Amino acid sequence: MPARTSLIKIASPRILVCFLILSLNIQGQTVQRPQDQSEVVRVFTDLIQTDVMVFDKQGRFVDDLRREDFELRIDGKVKPIEFFERISGGTTNEETQLSAARGNLSANKTSPLGAVPLDRGRTIFFYLDDLHLAPGSLAATRKVMTSFIENEMNQNDQASIASASGQIGFLQQLTDQKAVLRAALARVKYRPYSVRDFDRPAMTEYQALLIENNNIEVFEYFVEQVIIDNRISRQAAENTVRSRATNLLQQASEVTRNTLFGLNELVKSSSKLPGRKLVFFFSDGFLLDRRNSDSTTTIRKITSDAARNGVIIYSLDARGLVATLSDISVQSSFDVSGRLDRAGQGELVATQDAMNALARDTGGRPVFNSNALGIGLSRALQETSIYYLLAWKPNREAPEGKFRRIEVKLLEKPDLTVRVRRGFYDQDPAPAESKAKNSKPGAKTPEVLLREAIRTAYPDRTIPIALNLNYVHSPQDKRMMLSTTFKIPAESLDFSPEEGKQKASVQLLGLLFNDQGQSGARFSERLTMTAAGETLVKGSDAGISYAFPVTVGPGLYQVRVAARDEKSGRTGSAQGWIEIPDLSKGKLAISSVIIGRHSQSLPTDTQGNGQLAGQVDLNIERRYERNSVLRFVFFVYNAARATSDSQPDVATQIQLLRDNQPVLTTALKKIGTVGVDLDRLPYAADLSLADLPAGQYVLQVTAVDRVSKTSASQQNRFSIQ
Repeated sequence: MPARTSLIKIASPRILVCFLILSLNIQGQTVQRPQDQSEVVRVFTDLIQTDVMVFDKQGRFVDDLRREDFELRIDGKVKPIEFFERISGGTTNEETQLSAARGNLSANKTSPLGAVPLDRGRTIFFYLDDLHLAPGSLAATRKVMTSFIENEMNQNDQASIASASGQIGFLQQLTDQKAVLRAALARVKYRPYSVRDFDRPAMTEYQALLIENNNIEVFEYFVEQVIIDNRISRQAAENTVRSRATNLLQQASEVTRNTLFGLNELVKSSSKLPGRKLVFFFSDGFLLDRRNSDSTTTIRKITSDAARNGVIIYSLDARGLVATLSDISVQSSFDVSGRLDRAGQGELVATQDAMNALARDTGGRPVFNSNALGIGLSRALQETSIYYLLAWKPNREAPEGKFRRIEVKLLEKPDLTVRVRRGFYDQDPAPAESKAKNSKPGAKTPEVLLREAIRTAYPDRTIPIALNLNYVHSPQDKRMMLSTTFKIPAESLDFSPEEGKQKASVQLLGLLFNDQGQSGARFSERLTMTAAGETLVKGSDAGISYAFPVTVGPGLYQVRVAARDEKSGRTGSAQGWIEIPDLSKGKLAISSVIIGRHSQSLPTDTQGNGQLAGQVDLNIERRYERNSVLRFVFFVYNAARATSDSQPDVATQIQLLRDNQPVLTTALKKIGTVGVDLDRLPYAADLSLADLPAGQYVLQVTAVDRVSKTSASQQNRFSIQ
C-alpha cells in the first residue's frame, strides 16, 4: 500500500499539558441500566470435537475438503460427524466456530469469554526441559527462540517461555511484548544433569534401565565386573548391581517427573484460553521408566488434557543430528566383549520415545535428528495455521472416564496424509476423592476473591477490563511517572435500585510487580456508578474509569488489576507489561506513545502548521470507529546538542503497521524546539483513520537524533471497529 503521509497532521505542544492531565484524572461516567442479554441458543448438544490436518505428498495443507470425504471412528466404530468446518487458526472467527461446535454459541454470536480482539493472533508456548538440556543444546534452543521472537512473532501473537526447573520465575507468562520474552529467555541458564553414582564400573542411566528390564548381557557384564573388583559372591554382586540400577532410575525418575509435571500444568492451565494452542517442547530426551515412576500415566494425562484444551505439542530434540550418545566427558565402562555397545544402540530412540508420544498423540509432529530446528519450528507454525474441525456425539452408555481411540481417514484419497490426535478421555479422570474434596468450597470474602482474580495466570474476561499503561518523565520528581488507567464497561455490571436511583458498585484492586514478581505500589477502591436513565443502549461508551499514577525507576514492570461487581459477585482481571528506560545512561529514549481521541467538535488543522488547538479525550480502550481521528503524543529524551548552537536536531517518522506490514509511512519531520524544554522534546499529531479497514494496528514512532547519529522507537496498539 502506498504511503499516506497526508493523514498525519502536526499538533501544537500547547495540547500536551491538557492531554497528560486527562491521562491521570479519569472520572466515572453516568450510565443507563443494561438490558437483559440474549438467551443462549444451543447449536449442538454435548458434542466432542477434534482438529484434523490433511497434507499432500509435498507437505502442503489440502483445502476444500468436505464432511463427506472423512470417516470418523471412535474405538473402531464409525461415528456420524455432527459438525464440520474449515478453520483458520489465530483469527477472530476461530473461537466463534469452536464455540458453535461445543454448543456454547449465543444468539448474538459473541464469544463466551467476552470480547475477543480483532485479528486475535496465535497462542504459542515454548517449554524448555532445562533439566535435560546440555550446554550445546541450550545454545541451539536459544538461537531458534531468538529468531522466532525477532522475525516470526506476528503483531497479534501471544507467546510464553516456560522451563521445567522454574528458573524463569515471574516472567514465565503469556504476553505479546517482545521485551518480556527476551528477558525470560535471558534467564535460562545451563543446569548440570546430576543423575549418576560413583561406584565402579560406571553405569549409565540407560544401562540401569536395561538391567531393570532384565537385559541379560548388560546385567552379566556388571555382575562379572563387581565380582572381580570386590571379590564377593555372585549373589552379593547381583544384589549390588540391581540396587545400583534401581537407585539411578529413582534419581532419574524424579527429574523426569518434574519435567512432565511442568508440561502438564502448562497444558491444563491453557483451558482458559480461546482457540488452538501450540506448545514447542525442547529437550535432549529422557527415558521412560515404567517400574520406578508414573511417567507413562502422566504422559497419558497430558495428551488427554491437550485434547480437551485444544493443545498441539511439537517435540524438538535439541541435540540435533547425532550418531551416538557417547560423551567423552561422562565416564563409561570399558567392555572388550562389545556387550555394552550392542545394548546401547537403542539408547537414542529410547530417549525420544516420550517426546515422540507427546507429539504424535496430540496431533503434532516430532522434529528429531535435524540441525535445522528453526526450519522445523517455522514449518509447524505454517502447517497448523489451517485445520478442519470435526465434532460428534459421545456414547454415554459406555463407562465414563475411559480412554477413547480416535481414527480419521479420507474415504477416496488414500494418497493424502491425515494428522489427528490419537485419543481422549471422555471425562476428566481425576480421582473421585479429589472431586469430592472440591465439591463444597468454603465461603470466601470479597477481598480474597479479588486477590485470587488478580493472581490468575491469564486475565479473566468475565468482567472485561480495558487497561492502558503510559509513562512520561516528571520534571518535578526527575523520575518516570507511570500512569495506569483502566475502564469497565457499564453493560458488564449489574444495576439495582438504591435511594431511588439505579446504581452499580465495583471493588477494585491493583498491584504493580517488578520483573522478579515482587509487588510494590498498590491501590484498593470501591466505586459507584449511577444510571442516567431507564435503559442502557448496548455498546455505548459509558463505564467506570480509574487512574493510578506512581513514580518508578527503570526496569520491566507488570501491572495487574481486578474488579468485582458487588451485586452479581462476578470478577474480572487484566494484565499489562511496560518497560521503563534508564535515562541516566544518556541514551536517546522516547516516552510512551499516548493515544487519545481528537474532539470531533473542533476542526482538524489541515495545514500542519503546528498551531492545532483543542481538547483530547484519552481513549483507554484504544478502540476507534472508522473515519475518526486519532491524536497521539510522545516525548523525546536525551537528545544531543549541536556544538554550533547548543540546539538538538531530532526528526521523527511515523509508521502504521498491520500484521507486521506498514500501511502508512511518513517522511522524516523535524521536531520543533522553540519554547519547549530541550530535555524532553514534545511531539503531537493527528492521524486520520479514514478508509482504513477494521482490525488491529500498531502505531510506531521513531526518533532520529541527527547530532549523535542514534535512533529510538516506541509503539502502541489500537483497533479500528
